[in-house]
Parts: sequence; C-alpha cells; structure tokens
Amino acid sequence: MAEPEKLRILHCFRSPVGGIFRHVRDLVEEHRAAGHDVGILCDSSTGGAHEEKLFDGIRPHLTLGLTRIPVRRAIAPSDLSALLKSYKHIKSLQPNILHGHGAKGGVLARMIGTGLRANRSRVARLYSPHGGSLHFDRSSMSGQAVLRLERLQERFTDALVFVCDYERRTYEAKVGTPTTRWKVILNGVKASEFTPVVAPDDAADFLYIGMLRDLKGPDVFIDAFARTERALGRPLSGLMVGDGPDRDRYEAMMTERGLGRRIRMMPAMPAREAFAMARTVVVPSRAEAMPYIVIEALAAQKPVVASRVGGIPEILGTDSEALAIPGDAQDLSQVMAAAAVDPGWQRRVMPKPETFRSVFSSSVMADSMLDLYRSVLRDQP
Repeated sequence: MAEPEKLRILHCFRSPVGGIFRHVRDLVEEHRAAGHDVGILCDSSTGGAHEEKLFDGIRPHLTLGLTRIPVRRAIAPSDLSALLKSYKHIKSLQPNILHGHGAKGGVLARMIGTGLRANRSRVARLYSPHGGSLHFDRSSMSGQAVLRLERLQERFTDALVFVCDYERRTYEAKVGTPTTRWKVILNGVKASEFTPVVAPDDAADFLYIGMLRDLKGPDVFIDAFARTERALGRPLSGLMVGDGPDRDRYEAMMTERGLGRRIRMMPAMPAREAFAMARTVVVPSRAEAMPYIVIEALAAQKPVVASRVGGIPEILGTDSEALAIPGDAQDLSQVMAAAAVDPGWQRRVMPKPETFRSVFSSSVMADSMLDLYRSVLRDQP
C-alpha cells in the first residue's frame, strides 16, 4: 500500500487569542506529530505576553514558519495590501492545504488559494467560521453585507468545517444551505489534559475565565454571583481570569455591589492553572460556537455551569441541569446555587469522563481533519 501523502498545511486566522488560537495550536501539534509540514499566518498587532508564550511553545512544530502581518478586525482598504503580501509569501511555501479560521482568516485562505489555483498549484481551500460572521444579525445592513460575502466566498471554498452542529445550523439559517462540501468536526483537547485538577480547601467557589467583554458575559457572572450569595444567605468567593477592553467597567460593577473583596481579578493564564484555584467553572456567554473552556474544564473533571448557547448543549447534554438561559443572571444563579449546595451535583449532572474523552480528544479531531484534507485533494482535477 502506498504511503499517505505528506501534506503542507497552512492555517490562516486574524487574532492569536481565544478558541481559534487554541484550535489551531492543537491541530499544528497533532499534524506535525503525524509527519506533516505545518505553518501559521496571522495578525501581528494583537496578542500579548501570554500569547507570545503560546507561540514559543509551538514554534518547533511550525516547519512552514510563523508569518505575522497586520490584519484589521473590520473590512478595510488595507486588506488588499495584506492579501498581496500574504500571497507572495504563501506561494513560496507551496502549501497544498490552506485552512482559514474566522472571517478574516477565511478570506485570506480562500482568496490566496484561488490565486494559487489559477497558477495551477494543487491546493485545497477550507474554511471554519468559529462563530465570527455568524454572530451578525441578518436584519441589519452590516449583517446582510457580511453574510452575503460569506455566500459569495463559497464559490472559492472546497470544504466548510464546523466545530459543532449548532454552528452548521446557524450557517444554514443565516448564510444558506452550503453549496460546497461540509463536515462537522468537534473540538477536542490533548491526552495530557484528561487529568483531574483538584481544588485546595481555600479555593474560590466560582471561576469565570475568558475574554473580558460583554459577549462572554462577565457582567452576567458578577450579577449571578451576587444573587447566589443572597439566595444561600452567606458570602461566597469568586475569581475572574482574563483580559479585555471592558476590565475597568467590570471592576467598577463589582465595587458598586460590594463584591470587590470577594471576587478577585487576575490576568490571562493557562486554563488548568486557573482551574486549580476554584471549585466550579462558570461560562455565562451570550453567544458561542464550541467553546474550548467547557471542554478543558470537563477534561480536568471540574463541574461546569454554563449558558444554553451555541454548541455547549452538545457538550453537556441538551437537557443538562447545568445549563442556564443566556444573559439571565437569575437563572444562572439558581444553577450556581444548586452546584454549590448539592454534594452529588457533579457526579449526577456532568458527562461521564470515559465517554467524554472518546468524543472530545484532539487526536480524534485531528484525524478527522486529515481525512477531510485528503478527501478534498483527491477530488481535485
């Protein structure tokens, strides 16, 4: 039997933060371990010290290198310059897989891939939305423009990859039924992460970890925390870990409610370090695709309370008692209180560790992605 083709895979995305960056890092490590050449193209103006440490961890795996150029969040004239610079560099790398992540990454991968195809290069163009454009409302002018652009770009797409079925359904509702090949490939975490993280006796009762912006619900967490204290009739302890543009506003919100000493704020750090400081992880997002933090917490065998949003019910179970109404601090508080007072809540409500691991591992995710890459390449003329 012939040896499988060695692939040259380049991942394109805008900002090296959050779930997209985590997703790409896992794919890079798994695919490099399988013998493929892998590289990254992303924005040079975002990310901080924490992200630089993460880049340092994967640089040895990036045989196609790490390329960083300015890529703005909103559509701008400078995008054309970024495309031209990217095209020249990517052409020299001779990739046969261009995988775009998020809206801007999707544009880069598909447009550059189409240019390479016009020059008779054999390259597959894949796109994973990761939420991104799908957060736009079809009823707004800007939403219509963005979603129509997504539809137009299907002409230059060999395969769409969704990280959960919710994302696929949202794409179909907002953009339309895909006219190209698509596949749902669930996010997963590394084998080393399926190790319990035990909290010490002085651990915080509840942990919020993520970007400090309203979409992720830090304000809902603070409100729900205060309501949970009132419901239980005793003070609690909380921890908020992360960075973002609205940090000062959330600090002011805590001060106004007299929570400044009971909720501590800390900068971004590796998730497992944060898990070791708290008993229960709270994910109060208003919108999500398939958030890694829920998978990471469950792999570490931490109890999770979360909004019933995006792909989270696909992780915890559609009818899970751990799910709360998105943006509803009172409903979230009720779930938090139940998790705090019921000693059997975690064992009864959380997914079984063995079953969970068989579905949400990065090796399963990476193998499925390789199968798709090879299938797309085989079908090219």
